[in-house]
Amino acid sequence: MRIAEIRPHVLRHDLERHFQSAFSTFATRWACLVEVICDDGTVGWGECLGPSAPNAALVRAMAPLVIGRDPREIEPIWTEIYNQFRDQGQRGATMTAQSGIDIALWDIAGKAAGAPAHRLLGGAYRAQVPAYATGGFRPVGRDRDEALAEELAGYRDAGFTACKIKIGYGVDVDEASIRLARDVLGPDIALMIDANHGYDAIEAIELGRRCADLRLAWFEEPVVPELLDAYVEIRARQPIPVAGGETWHGRTGFAEAIARRAVDILQPDVCGCGGITEMRKIAWMAETAGIRVTPHVWGTGVALAASLHMLAILPPTPPRHAERGPLLEFDQTYNPYRAEILVNPVAQSGGMVAIPQGPGLGVEINRAALARYTVEG
Repeated sequence: MRIAEIRPHVLRHDLERHFQSAFSTFATRWACLVEVICDDGTVGWGECLGPSAPNAALVRAMAPLVIGRDPREIEPIWTEIYNQFRDQGQRGATMTAQSGIDIALWDIAGKAAGAPAHRLLGGAYRAQVPAYATGGFRPVGRDRDEALAEELAGYRDAGFTACKIKIGYGVDVDEASIRLARDVLGPDIALMIDANHGYDAIEAIELGRRCADLRLAWFEEPVVPELLDAYVEIRARQPIPVAGGETWHGRTGFAEAIARRAVDILQPDVCGCGGITEMRKIAWMAETAGIRVTPHVWGTGVALAASLHMLAILPPTPPRHAERGPLLEFDQTYNPYRAEILVNPVAQSGGMVAIPQGPGLGVEINRAALARYTVEG
């Protein structure tokens, strides 16, 4: 078995209803999938986090290093790509592009072995994981709190036991929205907040102290990811556990944050941090340091499937009779690629999502749906 072709697919869908994070307005949903085709007809799928056109261009640039090789030589291929592109960046788009290729190779390896990727990675600790609903963005053209209350009530009624909302619009308005969210969800549903690095340290500390009575599970990306000193300060000066890591890449990108204990909860994204190969090593580093890992997930059904395999192999920390298992981030904003491009979409039932058990990633691409959204590839 040899790799014959690597094909990036750029997907685009224009949204009817726009929404905002702290610094972005989402008018369009983009995605970049990576298809690796072998000479025996075996196909693997991966996904790249972040801007689709740069990812696709870098995947094409990396392809000559991979074509002709045995796709099961995953570690040597990863090292070759990284070494050849490290001068262009040990973080950023080079790593997100490499992630898509790496995930596709694990998909192929599993298909070749007739086993799910999590078995090749050492075995699953669990057959299903609890999911939390990510939403609560600020809608364009609609009252924020009215929309937030309606949205969260829907997640509560759908059986989610945890929800995350977006903040970063200003301390006063954010505090009001967080209190509204707690009122709607009640005391038993976990609530997390994500500022998408919309604050400085002073604002983040103030908000954390104001909301200390609301039993928030974590405070995600309070400041821009480069400012590790600010992360350390925020963690020390307000009571809510601090989370971050979706925009850190590779072992070296996580090493300093782990060593300095900049966060309580580490959030690598398998489609951005270097793929399955690298995320497994990042998780080991976090386990050694005693830092929780709750992966970031944002993308298509392929990203969901790859993330589920990583969640399957995370060890229980600490081992005990009642496991405190990891959570799947399950984005609930409108995204046609989350379900439509898979023959059997990833779904939650009663707040739980099953780990795929089919070969490789355990998902099959709906080619007709893929073609509808593809603008390049």
